[in-house]
Amino acid sequence: MEPLRVLELYSGIGGMHQALRESHVPAQVVAAIDVNTVANEVYKYNFPHTLLLAKTIEGITLEEFDRLSFNMILMSPPCQPFTRIGLQGDKTDPRTSSFLYILDILPRLQKLPKYILLENVKGFEVSSTRDLLIQTIENCGFQYQEFLLSPTSVMTEFPKTGSENPQKYAIDAEKNTEEKKIEPSICLDGNTQCSGKETILFKLETTKEIDRKHQQNSDLSVQMLEDFLEHDIDINQYFLPPKLLQRYALILDIVKPTCRRSTCFTKGYGRFIEGTGSVLQTAEDVQIENIYKSISNLSEEEKITKLLTLKLRYFTPKEIANLLGFPPQFGFPEMVTVKQRYCLLGNSLNVHIVAKLIKILYQ
Repeated sequence: MEPLRVLELYSGIGGMHQALRESHVPAQVVAAIDVNTVANEVYKYNFPHTLLLAKTIEGITLEEFDRLSFNMILMSPPCQPFTRIGLQGDKTDPRTSSFLYILDILPRLQKLPKYILLENVKGFEVSSTRDLLIQTIENCGFQYQEFLLSPTSVMTEFPKTGSENPQKYAIDAEKNTEEKKIEPSICLDGNTQCSGKETILFKLETTKEIDRKHQQNSDLSVQMLEDFLEHDIDINQYFLPPKLLQRYALILDIVKPTCRRSTCFTKGYGRFIEGTGSVLQTAEDVQIENIYKSISNLSEEEKITKLLTLKLRYFTPKEIANLLGFPPQFGFPEMVTVKQRYCLLGNSLNVHIVAKLIKILYQ
Protein backbone atom coordinates (compact mmCIF):
# COMPACT_ATOMS: atom_id res chain seq x y z
CA MET A 1 0.00 0.00 0.00
CA GLU A 2 1.25 3.47 -0.91
CA PRO A 3 2.13 5.70 2.07
CA LEU A 4 -0.38 8.43 2.83
CA ARG A 5 0.50 11.91 1.62
CA VAL A 6 -0.15 14.15 4.62
CA LEU A 7 -0.70 17.90 4.70
CA GLU A 8 0.03 19.33 8.16
CA LEU A 9 -1.74 22.67 8.71
CA TYR A 10 -0.96 24.95 11.67
CA SER A 11 2.09 22.73 12.14
CA GLY A 12 3.55 24.61 15.13
CA ILE A 13 6.40 22.65 16.67
CA GLY A 14 5.30 19.43 14.99
CA GLY A 15 2.97 17.75 17.45
CA MET A 16 0.85 16.28 14.66
CA HIS A 17 3.95 15.09 12.79
CA GLN A 18 5.26 13.44 15.93
CA ALA A 19 1.89 11.76 16.54
CA LEU A 20 1.88 10.49 12.96
CA ARG A 21 5.27 8.88 13.58
CA GLU A 22 4.06 7.32 16.81
CA SER A 23 0.96 5.91 15.11
CA HIS A 24 3.15 3.86 12.71
CA VAL A 25 0.65 4.55 9.95
CA PRO A 26 2.58 4.48 6.65
CA ALA A 27 2.69 8.13 5.70
CA GLN A 28 4.83 11.02 4.49
CA VAL A 29 4.24 14.66 5.42
CA VAL A 30 4.37 16.34 1.99
CA ALA A 31 4.14 19.85 3.46
CA ALA A 32 3.79 21.59 6.81
CA ILE A 33 2.36 25.11 6.99
CA ASP A 34 2.68 27.68 9.78
CA VAL A 35 3.24 31.42 9.96
CA ASN A 36 4.96 31.44 13.39
CA THR A 37 8.67 31.93 12.71
CA VAL A 38 9.85 30.66 16.11
CA ALA A 39 7.66 27.55 15.89
CA ASN A 40 9.03 26.95 12.40
CA GLU A 41 12.61 27.00 13.71
CA VAL A 42 11.68 24.30 16.23
CA TYR A 43 9.88 22.31 13.53
CA LYS A 44 12.89 22.42 11.19
CA TYR A 45 15.17 21.44 14.09
CA ASN A 46 13.16 18.25 14.67
CA PHE A 47 11.94 17.51 11.13
CA PRO A 48 14.69 18.87 8.89
CA HIS A 49 13.66 16.91 5.78
CA THR A 50 10.02 18.04 5.65
CA LEU A 51 8.91 20.82 3.30
CA LEU A 52 7.91 23.70 5.60
CA LEU A 53 5.97 26.62 4.14
CA ALA A 54 6.30 29.74 6.28
CA LYS A 55 3.20 31.51 5.06
CA THR A 56 -0.43 32.14 5.95
CA ILE A 57 -2.94 29.49 4.94
CA GLU A 58 -5.01 32.16 3.18
CA GLY A 59 -1.93 32.90 1.09
CA ILE A 60 -2.02 29.44 -0.50
CA THR A 61 -4.18 29.21 -3.61
CA LEU A 62 -6.51 26.38 -4.55
CA GLU A 63 -4.10 25.43 -7.35
CA GLU A 64 -1.18 25.24 -4.90
CA PHE A 65 -3.19 22.98 -2.61
CA ASP A 66 -4.06 20.74 -5.56
CA ARG A 67 -0.40 20.44 -6.57
CA LEU A 68 0.50 19.04 -3.14
CA SER A 69 -1.68 16.01 -3.97
CA PHE A 70 -2.40 15.05 -0.35
CA ASN A 71 -4.88 12.45 0.89
CA MET A 72 -4.78 13.25 4.63
CA ILE A 73 -5.04 16.57 6.48
CA LEU A 74 -3.84 16.97 10.06
CA MET A 75 -4.58 20.32 11.68
CA SER A 76 -4.88 22.16 14.97
CA PRO A 77 -6.44 25.58 14.25
CA PRO A 78 -6.11 28.49 16.72
CA CYS A 79 -8.03 27.67 19.90
CA GLN A 80 -8.38 31.19 21.35
CA PRO A 81 -11.74 31.90 19.65
CA PHE A 82 -13.29 28.93 21.48
CA THR A 83 -11.70 28.71 24.94
CA ARG A 84 -14.04 28.92 27.91
CA ILE A 85 -11.94 31.59 29.62
CA GLY A 86 -11.61 33.72 26.48
CA LEU A 87 -14.02 36.03 24.65
CA GLN A 88 -15.41 33.13 22.58
CA GLY A 89 -15.49 35.20 19.42
CA ASP A 90 -16.02 32.08 17.32
CA LYS A 91 -16.38 32.91 13.61
CA THR A 92 -16.08 36.66 14.25
CA ASP A 93 -12.60 36.28 15.75
CA PRO A 94 -9.95 37.14 13.11
CA ARG A 95 -7.95 34.09 14.20
CA THR A 96 -10.70 31.86 12.77
CA SER A 97 -10.41 33.33 9.27
CA SER A 98 -7.74 30.88 8.06
CA PHE A 99 -9.86 27.91 9.11
CA LEU A 100 -12.92 29.36 7.37
CA TYR A 101 -10.73 29.65 4.27
CA ILE A 102 -9.91 25.93 4.55
CA LEU A 103 -13.63 25.10 4.74
CA ASP A 104 -14.19 27.19 1.63
CA ILE A 105 -11.33 25.52 -0.25
CA LEU A 106 -12.09 21.92 0.76
CA PRO A 107 -15.12 21.21 -1.49
CA ARG A 108 -13.33 22.81 -4.46
CA LEU A 109 -10.21 20.60 -4.37
CA GLN A 110 -9.60 18.52 -7.50
CA LYS A 111 -9.44 15.45 -5.27
CA LEU A 112 -10.80 15.30 -1.73
CA PRO A 113 -8.49 13.92 0.97
CA LYS A 114 -9.46 10.54 2.34
CA TYR A 115 -8.80 11.46 5.96
CA ILE A 116 -9.02 14.63 8.04
CA LEU A 117 -8.11 15.01 11.72
CA LEU A 118 -8.66 18.24 13.62
CA GLU A 119 -7.70 19.00 17.23
CA ASN A 120 -8.99 21.91 19.30
CA VAL A 121 -10.12 22.90 22.81
CA LYS A 122 -13.20 22.10 24.83
CA GLY A 123 -15.64 24.77 23.69
CA PHE A 124 -15.05 24.18 19.98
CA GLU A 125 -17.69 21.46 19.99
CA VAL A 126 -20.45 24.01 20.79
CA SER A 127 -19.25 26.68 18.38
CA SER A 128 -20.86 27.85 15.14
CA THR A 129 -17.47 27.22 13.48
CA ARG A 130 -17.82 23.55 14.38
CA ASP A 131 -21.35 23.54 12.92
CA LEU A 132 -20.03 24.96 9.66
CA LEU A 133 -17.26 22.34 9.67
CA ILE A 134 -19.77 19.51 10.07
CA GLN A 135 -21.99 20.95 7.34
CA THR A 136 -19.00 21.21 5.00
CA ILE A 137 -17.66 17.70 5.52
CA GLU A 138 -21.12 16.14 5.34
CA ASN A 139 -21.67 17.86 1.99
CA CYS A 140 -18.32 16.41 0.88
CA GLY A 141 -19.45 12.89 1.83
CA PHE A 142 -17.29 12.38 4.91
CA GLN A 143 -18.14 10.11 7.81
CA TYR A 144 -17.05 11.69 11.09
CA GLN A 145 -16.57 11.06 14.80
CA GLU A 146 -16.06 13.58 17.59
CA PHE A 147 -14.14 13.00 20.82
CA LEU A 148 -13.80 15.06 23.99
CA LEU A 149 -10.65 13.71 25.60
CA SER A 150 -8.12 14.24 28.37
CA PRO A 151 -4.56 12.85 28.34
CA THR A 152 -5.55 9.98 30.63
CA SER A 153 -7.95 8.86 27.88
CA VAL A 154 -5.10 7.04 26.19
CA MET A 155 -5.55 4.43 28.93
CA THR A 156 -9.07 3.64 27.72
CA GLU A 157 -10.60 2.09 24.62
CA PHE A 158 -11.97 4.44 22.00
CA PRO A 159 -15.21 3.62 20.16
CA LYS A 160 -14.78 2.02 16.75
CA THR A 161 -15.94 3.58 13.49
CA GLY A 162 -19.13 2.05 12.22
CA SER A 163 -18.87 2.06 8.42
CA GLU A 164 -16.41 1.88 5.57
CA ASN A 165 -17.11 5.18 3.75
CA PRO A 166 -14.08 6.30 1.71
CA GLN A 167 -13.63 9.60 3.56
CA LYS A 168 -13.28 9.77 7.32
CA TYR A 169 -12.99 12.67 9.70
CA ALA A 170 -12.30 12.84 13.43
CA ILE A 171 -12.51 15.77 15.82
CA ASP A 172 -10.42 15.72 18.97
CA ALA A 173 -11.06 18.40 21.59
CA GLU A 174 -8.57 17.39 24.25
CA LYS A 175 -7.12 20.49 25.97
CA ASN A 176 -8.87 21.14 29.22
CA THR A 177 -8.42 24.24 31.36
CA GLU A 178 -9.22 24.56 35.01
CA GLU A 179 -12.30 26.46 36.13
CA LYS A 180 -11.65 29.66 38.04
CA LYS A 181 -11.35 29.37 41.81
CA ILE A 182 -14.04 30.88 44.00
CA GLU A 183 -14.71 32.14 47.54
CA PRO A 184 -11.52 32.17 49.63
CA SER A 185 -11.89 30.20 52.86
CA ILE A 186 -9.80 27.86 54.98
CA CYS A 187 -10.16 24.15 55.56
CA LEU A 188 -7.78 23.28 58.36
CA ASP A 189 -7.14 19.67 57.51
CA GLY A 190 -6.16 18.69 54.00
CA ASN A 191 -6.34 14.99 54.91
CA THR A 192 -9.99 14.99 55.93
CA GLN A 193 -13.18 15.06 53.91
CA CYS A 194 -14.77 18.37 54.82
CA SER A 195 -18.32 19.32 53.98
CA GLY A 196 -20.50 22.41 54.04
CA LYS A 197 -20.22 25.91 52.61
CA GLU A 198 -16.83 26.75 54.16
CA THR A 199 -15.05 23.58 53.09
CA ILE A 200 -12.14 25.02 51.14
CA LEU A 201 -8.70 23.46 51.29
CA PHE A 202 -6.28 26.20 52.51
CA LYS A 203 -6.53 27.89 49.11
CA LEU A 204 -9.24 29.19 46.77
CA GLU A 205 -10.59 25.75 45.94
CA THR A 206 -14.03 24.20 46.17
CA THR A 207 -14.77 20.87 47.83
CA LYS A 208 -15.61 19.46 44.40
CA GLU A 209 -12.16 20.41 43.11
CA ILE A 210 -10.45 18.89 46.13
CA ASP A 211 -12.34 15.60 45.73
CA ARG A 212 -11.52 15.49 42.02
CA LYS A 213 -7.82 15.99 42.70
CA HIS A 214 -7.81 13.28 45.39
CA GLN A 215 -9.46 10.88 42.93
CA GLN A 216 -6.96 11.71 40.21
CA ASN A 217 -4.01 11.17 42.53
CA SER A 218 -5.50 7.82 43.57
CA ASP A 219 -5.71 6.48 40.02
CA LEU A 220 -2.87 3.96 39.91
CA SER A 221 -3.25 3.51 36.15
CA VAL A 222 -1.75 6.98 35.66
CA GLN A 223 1.99 7.59 36.01
CA MET A 224 3.38 9.83 38.72
CA LEU A 225 4.76 13.19 37.71
CA GLU A 226 8.22 12.12 38.85
CA ASP A 227 8.42 9.90 35.75
CA PHE A 228 8.42 13.03 33.58
CA LEU A 229 10.85 15.21 35.53
CA GLU A 230 14.34 16.23 34.50
CA HIS A 231 17.29 15.35 36.73
CA ASP A 232 20.80 16.73 36.98
CA ILE A 233 19.80 20.19 35.76
CA ASP A 234 20.13 23.63 37.31
CA ILE A 235 16.60 24.34 38.56
CA ASN A 236 17.39 27.65 40.28
CA GLN A 237 15.98 29.68 37.39
CA TYR A 238 12.63 27.89 37.75
CA PHE A 239 11.91 28.65 41.41
CA LEU A 240 8.99 31.03 41.99
CA PRO A 241 10.25 34.42 43.20
CA PRO A 242 9.05 35.80 46.56
CA LYS A 243 6.87 38.49 44.95
CA LEU A 244 4.84 35.89 43.07
CA LEU A 245 4.45 33.76 46.20
CA GLN A 246 3.24 36.79 48.13
CA ARG A 247 0.68 37.77 45.51
CA TYR A 248 -0.59 34.42 44.22
CA ALA A 249 -0.16 31.96 47.09
CA LEU A 250 -3.90 31.29 47.30
CA ILE A 251 -4.44 30.43 43.64
CA LEU A 252 -1.39 28.27 42.88
CA ASP A 253 -2.12 24.73 41.77
CA ILE A 254 0.60 22.88 43.69
CA VAL A 255 1.60 19.30 42.92
CA LYS A 256 4.32 16.99 44.21
CA PRO A 257 6.42 14.54 42.18
CA THR A 258 4.28 11.72 43.59
CA CYS A 259 1.05 13.27 42.24
CA ARG A 260 -0.70 11.74 39.24
CA ARG A 261 -2.32 14.95 37.97
CA SER A 262 -1.64 18.50 36.91
CA THR A 263 -3.61 21.30 35.33
CA CYS A 264 -3.34 22.14 31.64
CA PHE A 265 -0.18 24.03 30.68
CA THR A 266 -1.07 27.02 28.51
CA LYS A 267 1.05 29.40 26.47
CA GLY A 268 1.00 31.87 29.38
CA TYR A 269 2.90 29.51 31.69
CA GLY A 270 5.87 31.22 33.33
CA ARG A 271 4.36 34.67 32.68
CA PHE A 272 0.95 34.39 34.34
CA ILE A 273 -0.19 32.29 37.28
CA GLU A 274 -3.93 31.69 37.31
CA GLY A 275 -5.11 28.97 34.97
CA THR A 276 -1.79 28.51 33.15
CA GLY A 277 -0.47 25.31 34.75
CA SER A 278 0.67 23.64 37.96
CA VAL A 279 3.81 24.36 39.98
CA LEU A 280 5.95 21.69 41.60
CA GLN A 281 6.65 21.42 45.33
CA THR A 282 10.20 20.12 45.52
CA ALA A 283 10.45 20.10 49.34
CA GLU A 284 8.41 16.93 49.64
CA ASP A 285 8.97 16.55 53.38
CA VAL A 286 7.21 19.87 54.11
CA GLN A 287 3.48 19.56 54.83
CA ILE A 288 1.73 22.08 52.65
CA GLU A 289 -1.35 22.11 54.92
CA ASN A 290 0.75 23.23 57.87
CA ILE A 291 2.28 26.05 55.85
CA TYR A 292 -1.05 27.44 54.70
CA LYS A 293 -2.66 27.07 58.11
CA SER A 294 0.12 29.10 59.72
CA ILE A 295 0.38 32.10 57.38
CA SER A 296 -2.95 33.86 57.90
CA ASN A 297 -1.79 35.86 60.96
CA LEU A 298 1.79 36.45 59.87
CA SER A 299 3.39 39.57 58.47
CA GLU A 300 4.04 39.65 54.73
CA GLU A 301 7.73 38.97 55.26
CA GLU A 302 7.00 36.00 57.53
CA LYS A 303 4.46 34.63 55.04
CA ILE A 304 7.05 34.68 52.27
CA THR A 305 9.59 32.95 54.50
CA LYS A 306 7.07 30.18 55.23
CA LEU A 307 6.06 29.77 51.60
CA LEU A 308 9.69 29.60 50.48
CA THR A 309 10.13 26.43 52.54
CA LEU A 310 7.92 24.61 49.99
CA LYS A 311 10.56 25.26 47.30
CA LEU A 312 7.97 25.75 44.58
CA ARG A 313 9.20 25.80 41.00
CA TYR A 314 7.86 25.86 37.49
CA PHE A 315 8.01 22.72 35.40
CA THR A 316 10.78 23.02 32.83
CA PRO A 317 9.89 23.16 29.11
CA LYS A 318 11.39 19.69 28.67
CA GLU A 319 9.19 18.31 31.45
CA ILE A 320 6.09 19.78 29.84
CA ALA A 321 7.16 18.27 26.51
CA ASN A 322 7.51 14.94 28.31
CA LEU A 323 4.00 15.27 29.74
CA LEU A 324 2.66 16.05 26.26
CA GLY A 325 4.17 12.82 24.95
CA PHE A 326 7.04 14.21 22.90
CA PRO A 327 9.94 11.71 22.71
CA PRO A 328 13.27 12.20 24.54
CA GLN A 329 15.05 13.22 21.33
CA PHE A 330 12.65 16.12 20.70
CA GLY A 331 14.45 19.39 21.32
CA PHE A 332 14.63 23.15 20.86
CA PRO A 333 17.30 25.21 19.11
CA GLU A 334 19.46 27.08 21.62
CA MET A 335 18.23 30.45 20.37
CA VAL A 336 14.65 29.70 21.52
CA THR A 337 14.19 31.21 24.97
CA VAL A 338 12.51 29.50 27.93
CA LYS A 339 9.58 31.92 27.63
CA GLN A 340 9.17 31.06 23.94
CA ARG A 341 9.36 27.34 24.68
CA TYR A 342 6.54 27.63 27.22
CA CYS A 343 4.45 29.55 24.71
CA LEU A 344 5.02 27.03 21.92
CA LEU A 345 4.29 24.04 24.15
CA GLY A 346 1.14 25.70 25.45
CA ASN A 347 -0.09 25.90 21.86
CA SER A 348 0.76 22.26 21.17
CA LEU A 349 -1.13 19.03 21.83
CA ASN A 350 -0.88 15.61 23.45
CA VAL A 351 1.08 13.39 21.08
CA HIS A 352 -0.16 10.07 22.51
CA ILE A 353 -3.83 11.00 22.13
CA VAL A 354 -3.46 12.22 18.56
CA ALA A 355 -1.42 9.12 17.63
CA LYS A 356 -4.26 6.93 18.81
CA LEU A 357 -6.80 9.02 16.93
CA ILE A 358 -4.75 8.69 13.73
CA LYS A 359 -4.78 4.91 14.17
CA ILE A 360 -8.58 4.93 14.57
CA LEU A 361 -8.96 7.19 11.55
CA TYR A 362 -6.79 4.90 9.41
CA GLN A 363 -8.49 1.65 10.41
